[in-house]
Amino acid sequence: MTEQTLTKLSDLIARARAAGADAADAVFISSTAIGAGVRNGTTEDLERSETTDLGLRVFTGQKSAIVSATTLAPARFEGLVEQALAMARVLPDDRFAGLAEHSLTGTHTTNTLDLADTAEPDAKALLTRATEGEQAALAIKGVTNSAGSNASWGRTEVSLVTSQGFAGHYARTSHSTSVCVLAGQGETMQRDYDYHSTVHLADLENAAELGRKAGSNAVARLNPTRPRTGRYPVVFHPRVANSFLQHFIGAISGASIARGTSFLKDKLNQRIFAESVSITDDPTRARGLRSRPFDGEGAHATPLALVQNGVLQTWLLDSRSARQLGLTSNGRAARGTSGPPAPSPTNLAFAPGALSPTALMADIKEGLFITEMIGSSINGLTGDYSRGASGFMIRDGQLAEATAEFTLAGNLLDIFASLILANDLVFRFGTNAPTLRTDALNVAGA
Repeated sequence: MTEQTLTKLSDLIARARAAGADAADAVFISSTAIGAGVRNGTTEDLERSETTDLGLRVFTGQKSAIVSATTLAPARFEGLVEQALAMARVLPDDRFAGLAEHSLTGTHTTNTLDLADTAEPDAKALLTRATEGEQAALAIKGVTNSAGSNASWGRTEVSLVTSQGFAGHYARTSHSTSVCVLAGQGETMQRDYDYHSTVHLADLENAAELGRKAGSNAVARLNPTRPRTGRYPVVFHPRVANSFLQHFIGAISGASIARGTSFLKDKLNQRIFAESVSITDDPTRARGLRSRPFDGEGAHATPLALVQNGVLQTWLLDSRSARQLGLTSNGRAARGTSGPPAPSPTNLAFAPGALSPTALMADIKEGLFITEMIGSSINGLTGDYSRGASGFMIRDGQLAEATAEFTLAGNLLDIFASLILANDLVFRFGTNAPTLRTDALNVAGA
């Protein structure tokens, strides 16, 4: 089936060139997914979906256009090509648009990253897993209700062909479980959750353990206080610490740099983190949640050091943003079937620090440990940062009472420069961080 798909995409590209396109690429994405959800022991969701999407991009002169369809039917190719070229001719010129440089792509890429699991659970198995997670959570003393427990499986296949001769295909699978429950009663009720997603079923955390953690988390949050307004050391749990990587990536996106709308636009090759901080993006990680053998333009997947010893090394680039900046793409293009490529990270992570989470908090007389972030007000141009949060007080280096209904505010340049990382990094998400600490935040509370 794979070779048939690539052959059809090659035929579509050939037709586009014959009709007058100077260059073209075509991507075909097919997905199958099954999901099951329960709430208080009753099946709430059970669904299966299958989708196919085709995207054709053509270039004529400095103009380009994209058309999409939901089937890879050769009988429709002529109409797609005609429509794409007609659109391109009336769109404005874009001197930066174009395929990735041939030197970045090669001729064919195979998947050696172990991204496709043979295990395919049926609806009954998913319901069983979701039920196990919920039952374990509801068994925790103090848990009073369920907000739902879900289990899912999916498989996606991506095929890409360009007029430069690149033809690539890969498949990826996903298995996930999530549990969300409530503790307490009435206005004092608190909610918390846990979830896990993996490429292979064998790597997925036990549903009952996820449920127990979700239940325990919810109970621990009961009867929160509001911290007094002030400036304290703030420590972030890994599940929210990774949000700082997301803010960082937004600020080093080649598209933002080219527009001049990033607070980091003048910081290339400068130290913006402490010397102990490094950040990598690695699409070649085996079984990684965002691993891929090639990017959305066919560029080979290679690991990338974004920050080394605190110094910003590069921007996150696709071909268009690279050309705008007079640089070369570093293979970070992502695309769907109806829009152009754009810079996007893969498996993004801080390098772990030297201290344990306990040591990271040991000298804190009064501070905050954050387990959940609420809302977001981030100014990409200035780096000004403001987010609602909840978690626990830290007193004399130990976690104390639950706390909620407060806001953290500061500037990302100051926050980045002050970050101290713990040594508990685990590759659990697509964006991964250890426990981290900053002393550069103001707290607006009681």
